[in-house]
Amino acid sequence: MTGAATGIGKATAERLNGDGAAVVVNFVGDPEPADELVARLTGRGGSAIAVEGDVSDEDAVAELFRRGTEAFGGPIDLLVNNAGVEAPYPLVDMPLEEWNRVLAVNLTGAFLCARETARALIAASEPGAIVCVSSVHEVIPWPSFSHYCASKGGMKLFAETIARELAPHGIRVASVGPGAILTPINHELVEDEDKRREVEEQIPWGRMGEPEEIAAAIAWLAGPEASYVTGATLFVDGGMTLYPGVT
Repeated sequence: MTGAATGIGKATAERLNGDGAAVVVNFVGDPEPADELVARLTGRGGSAIAVEGDVSDEDAVAELFRRGTEAFGGPIDLLVNNAGVEAPYPLVDMPLEEWNRVLAVNLTGAFLCARETARALIAASEPGAIVCVSSVHEVIPWPSFSHYCASKGGMKLFAETIARELAPHGIRVASVGPGAILTPINHELVEDEDKRREVEEQIPWGRMGEPEEIAAAIAWLAGPEASYVTGATLFVDGGMTLYPGVT
């Protein structure tokens, strides 16, 4: 899975590995969190490897899948498109390079990894699943994050479209739409109680979510109990999408 060393990715890698899946822990930059995660998973008897790779780079994605296939044999039959970046910029202040960076990782990265997964599974005539980690912001506008919202809105229709394309091949595609989750990307909300309280007042359930709650949803979508689910987004958001006008 992409972006697997921290936050939602880390929780999902732990959950899927605990359920018996061999996991490719993709990361960019500092290898220590990924190496620590792999050591923990293998230490309890699981199968996992860490592979660095920028998902917005076509060659890096090919190498990521090559190493995963080589390590575990056969095509990768579950892709979790989790890698994502964000940073606030009002439209009038947003540099083109920042727009391109967010779209490249969040949307182009999902495309490159999904394409690699589908090609291998179709060639092997094997079924599989692709789970995209989207966001409530595939439907809720978010001022100063137009690039992020565009990437997640794009991911929604991308996932729905390839779900139709890949269904005849036995490959399901679904998305999870997290709301406000206590992860490193939301470090200000973790560290600042006043900001966190302000966000939680906008959530009908009254609190932010935990990465493990998103991991549980991903595990369900990836598993056999969700065999009739494709082309859908499962929002795990404490009800944020019920009141989009106040977020």
